[in-house]
Amino acid sequence: MNWESVTFIRIYLTEADKTLEPLLKKLHDQEKVRGVTVFRAMSGFGGSGVIHTASLLDLSLNLPVTVEFFDRPDKVDCILEHLSDLLEGGHIVRWQAEMNAGD
Repeated sequence: MNWESVTFIRIYLTEADKTLEPLLKKLHDQEKVRGVTVFRAMSGFGGSGVIHTASLLDLSLNLPVTVEFFDRPDKVDCILEHLSDLLEGGHIVRWQAEMNAGD
């Protein structure tokens, strides 16, 4: 099995940010990343300390959302520069990984 180095990105948002749709559009249409996965959390908090949680009594949905994608390290560096106007600092985590490249 062949392996390829990739950079993996995780972006933390909340539903109220209204950033998810433009972010996905940019990653799909302009940046052409290999793939994106979005996770919607049941609960979470960030730097503000405000706890966002789902409950049966809460009708407003402002839950945490995580967006993940990976691609070649050089491409990811370029993508992150293009996303700087869309995302606040402190909401992006990155690490190096290995992807099975197939035959």
